[in-house]
Amino acid sequence: QIQLVESEGGLVQPGGSLRLSCVASGSGFTFSDHAMRWYRQAPGKERELVARISPRSGITNYADSVQGRFTISRDNAKNTVYLQMNNLKSEDTAVYLCNLIGTIREYWGQGTPVIVSS
Repeated sequence: QIQLVESEGGLVQPGGSLRLSCVASGSGFTFSDHAMRWYRQAPGKERELVARISPRSGITNYADSVQGRFTISRDNAKNTVYLQMNNLKSEDTAVYLCNLIGTIREYWGQGTPVIVSS
């Protein structure tokens, strides 16, 4: 079983920055073997894939809506994936969730709220 725990989100002013982290723990898995994703879900909207990072090479992909503003990275030694969010906009307001693509199933964090408002 794998557990994912996200850091606290928070209230950020438009144009501001915030970094989220997600730590994976458990037994019987090697973090560096797994792709990691960040999703978000805004009220009344479907869950949206924000960013993805490959297991070892660190190849990244982003949603068009965050390209150039968000950066996903990982520290395999710390079993941690990060999402650096810059130039935040009101439309970035959502619950952010990290996701690990396991061998048999996916694992999800509990989600952390990010509110962008003045």
